[in-house]
Amino acid sequence: MSDTVADVLAKALARHGVTSIFGQSNPTAFMLAAERIGIRQILYRTENAAGVMADGFARISNRIAVVAAQNGPAATLMVPPMAEALKASIPMLVLVQEVPASARDRNAFQELDHFALFAGVSKWTRRVDDPSRVEDNVDMAMTVASSGRPGPVVLLLPRDVLQAPAATARFTRQRDLGGFPLDRPRPEATAVAEAARLIAQARSPLVVAGGGVHLSGAVRELTALQRVAHLPVVTTNMGKGAVSELDALSLGVAANVTGQRGPAHHHLSLIQEADVVLLVGTRTNENGTEGWTLTSPSAKYIHIDMDPLEVGRNYEALRLVGDARSALGDLADALEACDLTRRQLAAESLRERISEGRQRRADEIEAAVPFDNHPIAPERLLRELDALLVPDDIVVADASYSSFWVASYLTAKRAGQRFILPRGLAGLGWGLPLGLGVKLATPDARVVAVVGDGGFAHVWSELETAIREDLPVTVIVLNNQLLAAQAHAEMAAFGQTTTGIDFKPVDHAAMAEAVGAAGARITSPDQLEPALKDALASTMVTVLDVVVDPHSYPPVRAWDGNTDRINRRPKADQGVPAMPNHPKG
Repeated sequence: MSDTVADVLAKALARHGVTSIFGQSNPTAFMLAAERIGIRQILYRTENAAGVMADGFARISNRIAVVAAQNGPAATLMVPPMAEALKASIPMLVLVQEVPASARDRNAFQELDHFALFAGVSKWTRRVDDPSRVEDNVDMAMTVASSGRPGPVVLLLPRDVLQAPAATARFTRQRDLGGFPLDRPRPEATAVAEAARLIAQARSPLVVAGGGVHLSGAVRELTALQRVAHLPVVTTNMGKGAVSELDALSLGVAANVTGQRGPAHHHLSLIQEADVVLLVGTRTNENGTEGWTLTSPSAKYIHIDMDPLEVGRNYEALRLVGDARSALGDLADALEACDLTRRQLAAESLRERISEGRQRRADEIEAAVPFDNHPIAPERLLRELDALLVPDDIVVADASYSSFWVASYLTAKRAGQRFILPRGLAGLGWGLPLGLGVKLATPDARVVAVVGDGGFAHVWSELETAIREDLPVTVIVLNNQLLAAQAHAEMAAFGQTTTGIDFKPVDHAAMAEAVGAAGARITSPDQLEPALKDALASTMVTVLDVVVDPHSYPPVRAWDGNTDRINRRPKADQGVPAMPNHPKG
């Protein structure tokens, strides 16, 4: 049988290292062709979760992930995960079936203007119309997705074109373009030298590391820079793990978790005093900068980023436009040629100051958190989990409070340890499918997904995917029968909540068991350690349904001035029983 366009497309993806596609059978001609050459289809249950799985796979593997969808309704559900990937700089190739050319613009079944649909969430969208240009189209898609600032791209595949006979291209293509970063441009040498001079002469320099450090594979270079110039490093949520949080110069995650008992709460004065701030691989977005209030307006800024539009977006900066790994390596070399006496003299007192801040935080947590209470304090759960995790474990989280708890109470025990926190747009329900994508990319790693009961309800069905694909992740559900972040935000701002906050009781462990997974419902703190040990050692998907205190909240700085009101929900406004105050704030 002679090759069709679908065969050429499948072989082109195989050339780029694609071994699996997140798909639900469509486009059928293409899926059959892909399976004929050994590319596996990972059947998802919900279209939006498929895009999130692809996101998780790409973040860990540094390989582009491919997801396929039917035209129309299925395509629309690709938009949320693509939006997250676009904001978080994650490459993704989305293959979308199109109606045949002969039926275009005739209200064919599920016909939709996909160019308009994807305009705001794709770096590049093309329709494959010419059978002789299929490999050209694929290579352009890979190049756009994985070069510059990575992001999602779309190829639209008309059904009739996929089944058309293949046409021989004049020029052959052989390269694998599926890894990222595809290119590693370096910033201008004179700008690097100026940045080194500023850091060497600074009174109190600071590094803010974002998720771009992980995406670039620049962890080793950042650690070398930190050591050569004795630099304190604070991270954004997505940058967590860019440096070891056990290092004496690590401040932990700041971002939007700098409230009481937050990792960087007692380092805020040090952050504010920084006279030179090196930003690396960060969009300087609202959540990552505590509403652009963390650092001083009078500081001098140096910004390393692949995207020239992000450099200087919110802070006028010395521009080091280029790949983070290349730029940090060049900057460390330039610093070694500088007089670093000032940095060396400040190093010991700086370490002592950071150590004192860490101890103050530890003492406050011990005094304030009801570790033995029922329902369980989330801090107790995270403490037990942290004690069992090793540096090669990977933790993913849902958006909202789940990300905040992970960022604040789990420890990056080595530089490069991965915590996948979806903070591009922070859509709810991302945790479980992110974990499945991560597990597909690293089958030998232990993967833990920390999710809220609100977010988990978006994607319960993907537990069946986990069972069918033999992806033994540990899912920890923070079950408080409440959209807690929404409730606390509404109470802080309005003194009352809407009625769309509370849930009926759900036994998530029983739901897991119904699809063949292991499940355990945990209602007492003394059940945590043995249940976590069993789950982490298990060879099957395990859901731990942990009943946690609905009044607990992570260290959101905006809550610090509202501790007397965020858990006071009047009966009259809610139509439900009022909750008692948290005994320890």
